[in-house]
Amino acid sequence: MESLSRVHTGAPFASSPVQSMPTDLCNNGPAHQLPSQPASMFGIWGIFSSVVFYLTLAVGIGGLLGNALVLWHLGFHIKKGPFTVYVLHLAATDFLFLGCQLAFLAVRAALGSEHSLHFPVTFVAFSVGLWLLAAFSAERCLSDLFPTCYQGCRPRHTSGIVCGLSWALAPPAVLLTADACGLLRESTRPLACLRYHVASVAGLLALACTAFAAGLVLLVWVACCSPRQRPHFLGAVLGSGLLLLVCGLPCLLCWTLRPYLPSFVLSAFFPLATLLACIHCSARPLIYFVVGRQPGRREPLRAVLRRSLGEGTQLGAGGVSLPMGRV
Repeated sequence: MESLSRVHTGAPFASSPVQSMPTDLCNNGPAHQLPSQPASMFGIWGIFSSVVFYLTLAVGIGGLLGNALVLWHLGFHIKKGPFTVYVLHLAATDFLFLGCQLAFLAVRAALGSEHSLHFPVTFVAFSVGLWLLAAFSAERCLSDLFPTCYQGCRPRHTSGIVCGLSWALAPPAVLLTADACGLLRESTRPLACLRYHVASVAGLLALACTAFAAGLVLLVWVACCSPRQRPHFLGAVLGSGLLLLVCGLPCLLCWTLRPYLPSFVLSAFFPLATLLACIHCSARPLIYFVVGRQPGRREPLRAVLRRSLGEGTQLGAGGVSLPMGRV
């Protein structure tokens, strides 16, 4: 009787396996597996972010070294010509862009988050480089299409003036837009943002089209119309235009669409655009070296650079060339 009373008075349903089954199902069934799907997505996103971060870091370090070599040789070992001035300033903007990228990557690694000034500051250097690339490509194209007229009509110190204007005008155009659109501070001025942003995007797209169109016109002219042998600088102009189209355009699109894209889209697109922009700035010295190198010959780096730019060695159709002193 005592054993029966213990069975009936001992809360039998609390320990029943029938009652515990729903609890087990809730803990181990499909409903419990739903939170693991976002967790796996966050894990994949973390791996992707880490891979892009270290790739950007490696490309940036390599690009810094390459542009430092170009700056060293063009700045101290090669006589200044009308086109070496453009390439010298291009290397300076690429070096500045990559240096800022590495600095902000170090800040991100230290703080664990993106700094608010990362994009506007680095895009200043990118926009200056775009101005210089458009001027270099257009002038290089005109010098080959109309060599005699170009030499006679080209004002003295044109390259230096254009480079100075690029450094003077590009940063305010970017910073004014960034300030109006709330990238430099929390306050936003919608109307001013719209005006500045439209003007900035239109100008940058026009520069990108100029650089690419100049390379394309030069390619058609050399391949179909010019009686001369293909010049070495054609590879430098075409390579820079293709790099801009493939690797530089995403950064320009990020600047164009940033005010209108949601944050989760930007968080995925911005690291990729940054990586491609670093490739764009890092691969330019490699293009110079590949274009100017002659197979089977070991030459100083300054000779390779001079040959790739065609300074003082490339004659026009009338047998004239720009003097090295006219920059």
